[in-house]
Parts: sequence; C-alpha cells; structure tokens
Amino acid sequence: MTALTAPFTASLPRLSEQETAALNDLYRRGTPENTLRAYERDLVYIAAWKRTRLDAGLTWPEDETTALLFLLDHSRDLGPADIADPARGTAETLIAAGLRRSLACPAPASLDRRIASWRSFHRMKGLASPFDSPALRQARAKARRANARPRAQKSANPITREVLTALLDTCGPGLRGIRDRALLTLGWASGGRRRSELARLRREDVDLSEFDSQTRLWIQLVQTKTTDAGGTPKLILQGMTARALVAWIDAAEISDGPLFRPISRAGRALPRGLSAEALRHILRQRLVQAGLPADFASAHGLRSGFLTQAALDGVPVQAAMRLSLHRSLAQAARYYDDIDPAQNPAARLLEPPE
Repeated sequence: MTALTAPFTASLPRLSEQETAALNDLYRRGTPENTLRAYERDLVYIAAWKRTRLDAGLTWPEDETTALLFLLDHSRDLGPADIADPARGTAETLIAAGLRRSLACPAPASLDRRIASWRSFHRMKGLASPFDSPALRQARAKARRANARPRAQKSANPITREVLTALLDTCGPGLRGIRDRALLTLGWASGGRRRSELARLRREDVDLSEFDSQTRLWIQLVQTKTTDAGGTPKLILQGMTARALVAWIDAAEISDGPLFRPISRAGRALPRGLSAEALRHILRQRLVQAGLPADFASAHGLRSGFLTQAALDGVPVQAAMRLSLHRSLAQAARYYDDIDPAQNPAARLLEPPE
C-alpha cells in the first residue's frame, strides 16, 4: 500500500506514522478498498478538525470533551450570526482545504460515518471510544433527531425490468455489446451488484459446471460491503443471464483473470479488468442510447431496481435478500416501501390470479 497523503495545505496535519500503520493493518486484514478509503478520508478530516479547532493532534483514546465538541460543531448550521464562533472559523478553514463543502450542518449520515470511523480505530487499538459513553450517545441521538432529513436516494431512478430491457436492446452483436449485455444482466439479476463487486469479479469466480445441463451457473463473490472475505455465499444465475455471461466469456476467450475487461480499438478484449468508474460510464452510455438522460440512474440503480422489481412481482423480501445480500431487513424493505401502493400485489390478494 502506498504512503497515504492528505489533500490539503501544509498548515494542516497529515496522517501520522501511527495512523498510517493502523490503516495498513486494516488493509492487511482484508478491509474492502472502499471502506479503507472512507476510513482514510474520515481520519484525515477528524485530524484536520482537531488541529484547527484545538491546535492538537489525535490522541488515543480520545477524551469525551473533544468528542462532544466535534459532535456539537457538526450538528448545526454556521450562519452569519456565528462569525466569531470558533466552530465557524474551523469550518471555513476546512472548506478552504477542500475537506468540507459548506457552513451548513453536515448530513447526519456523514457525521455518523465519521464517528463510526473514529470508533473503529479505537476498537482496533483495544481502547474504549468516547462515543460509547451514555452522555455522548444521548447527545448524538438528540442531534440526529434535530437534523433529521428525508432519505436521499443513491440513484435517481431504479433500473426496473422495463428499463433494463431498454438498455439491453441497445447492446448489439459486437464484442462491446456482448460484454455490456453480460455486465448489465449479471449486475441486475444476481441481486443488484455494486460497481466494486463487478469490477473485482474474475473468471475463476464463475462455475460453469451446470450450464450445459441446466442453463445455470454460480458466481462466488470474494467479498462485499456486507460480507467478509470467504463468507460470501454463491449466487445463482439462470436462463438469459447465464447465457449472456457465457456468450461474453466465449467471445472474449477468457480462461482466467478479470471477468469484465476493456475492449481495444481493434475490437479485442484487453487483459486488464474494467474499473468501477468505467462501469459507471458504460451505464451512462447505454442510458443515452436507450433514449434516457445520462443521469436517469446511477449504477446503484441496478441494485435498487432489482429490489423494486422483486417488490412489484410479489417476491418475499427475504428471498430477494438471499441474492442482494442485505444484512438488514429494514434496509432492504425500504425498496418495498417505495413502490406505489396501487402496484403492491398484496393489495390484490382477493382477486383471482390472472
């Protein structure tokens, strides 16, 4: 792992050798890359806040007074009336450094994530976190209620079956179309996979032993956001999804290595894997080709679309979770709650089946 650097001016702190060592330790123990990057960003932010606000570096364990001050500074808007407030001066410094967006109260989810990162480092060091104290827990609960906001969607729209079909109709017979068809159908039908999960897939993760006899195959994800390495169950792909993936594997002549790959100008699959960012661009291109705005949906729309379609089709949420790999029933059920009540199949239980 390369040395970690902080994206702000020299007057603000960089991570110490101790924090860098801690991050490297997390990396060696299998923390997902996206989580590791979030830990790094959060710890850099917290270190910069404390250096600017209190002219001090991070300490382990952190004292409750500092933790409470951090909570209070990030639980309110900092307007013109706060011109002499040290919290505003600190916020302006962080904004100038590119670490904070505005003087408005940060979203509760952002504050929760930073606190969770701070707590994680305490746990890793075997130390009690100040945020576990009753006083801090109560203060955090009150701040969360005071700043409650409507839940923001990760994708403007879910990619339901109808939308997915429109995207697949743009995938022609060439190698690029074969790849994108396999990518989109796998990303959707396997439970709504995240970009990072699709980018990490390798040919060795695909079991084709049952394809010829039953037109199905199995995918072994190495790790997801909600599962540990080696603890991810196999996911089944059947029918058109299985056929689309096998068509890509055969056309690109992939025997090992990354499953989804860039295609050269000469029309050949390259040996390296597609990046998560490339997957986002592919989706945007297919949306435009399908006559939809490029920002109609993000890659998370594959995930939300799978669960939304499951709700529309009357699939029990527990069955959908077997593929989406949500650990929280409440979180998965949100997609069921978002559908139009008039489209809820449960509202037609007395009607004879069509």
